[in-house]
Amino acid sequence: MNTGIQEHIPAHSATPKSSSAPALQSSEIKSPTAFRTISEVAEDLRLPQHVLRFWESKFQQIRPLKRGGGRRYYRPEDVQMIHDIKDLLYNQGFTIRGVQKLLREKNQATSYARSMVPQPQLPVTVPVQSKEQPAAHAPATAQPQHQTTPIQRREIENVLAELKAMRKLLQQTGI
Repeated sequence: MNTGIQEHIPAHSATPKSSSAPALQSSEIKSPTAFRTISEVAEDLRLPQHVLRFWESKFQQIRPLKRGGGRRYYRPEDVQMIHDIKDLLYNQGFTIRGVQKLLREKNQATSYARSMVPQPQLPVTVPVQSKEQPAAHAPATAQPQHQTTPIQRREIENVLAELKAMRKLLQQTGI
């Protein structure tokens, strides 16, 4: 049925997108905490999907969620583990058995180290004792509190950054 009115289709919608624009990877589109499909992980890490499926069978540390129809959803920690395994196999020359052994040892060392080191608790406020009254005579509720100064906070953040760097070094060496 022709009503004599032509539909207006914008010219830009009919033309293909320019090939000069860089294609965005899923990691650039999604939140860093979002789950990823096997195709997104394969594209981001430049690995074939069958390699990811094979590695799932060889490395128990890779555990994607599987939904209806067997569709896989990888957590950010799974993607990081796959990235680390790829680096060990392709760049550092490890065998699959070598990587399995390294991951087992790392897991044992990590769980042991975590049990030995308490998690740091940074105080938001620091109690200050009055110079006029000794602490033994002051009631518990009468101690004044003050906020940390910007300099103290910066020092705490620097120490925390150093500790994180040391932890990362220890994780990389497998200790």
